[in-house]
Amino acid sequence: MPVEPARPGRFAGKGVCYDLARIIESMNRRFQDVVRIELARIGVEDLSAVQVLMLMHIGNEELSVRDLLERGNYLGSNASYNLKHLVESGYVDRAASARDRRTARLKLSPQGLRLVEELRRLEAVRSEAMIRTEADAQEFDATYRTLRRLERAWCDLIRYDSASLEWGNGEIP
Repeated sequence: MPVEPARPGRFAGKGVCYDLARIIESMNRRFQDVVRIELARIGVEDLSAVQVLMLMHIGNEELSVRDLLERGNYLGSNASYNLKHLVESGYVDRAASARDRRTARLKLSPQGLRLVEELRRLEAVRSEAMIRTEADAQEFDATYRTLRRLERAWCDLIRYDSASLEWGNGEIP
């Protein structure tokens, strides 16, 4: 997809949030395509890209199903189906919480850990190919910080139902 040239005042008009959301959603789809390609390259045929992203969100932690759902963009019934598949396929260990038996705790099995480690290694190779200079690194860092600010502004809008999005005092996470 060609990159649109920068135009003065391009983001000053209406509709920028919808356009950004569309681009972010498109990037998510492309990233899932990349994950599918990487899975095929390493011979993993029993997982979808969404299931792999769930594994990546769990990582080295032990967390509740609710925590996992809050970290990712997962719909309830699809998340349940995907988690069931990950457990049955041996990628995730699921156990009742010691504090609250009604709550399930998730952690990667040794098989899940091996897969995540391999995918992180491949991700590092891809990152090195994309970020070759200090200027590249600075651009990616600025993009990351801007997207985090936008996410935080949208979360604040939802949480506080404010009529305006404030970017704060200029500090970026």
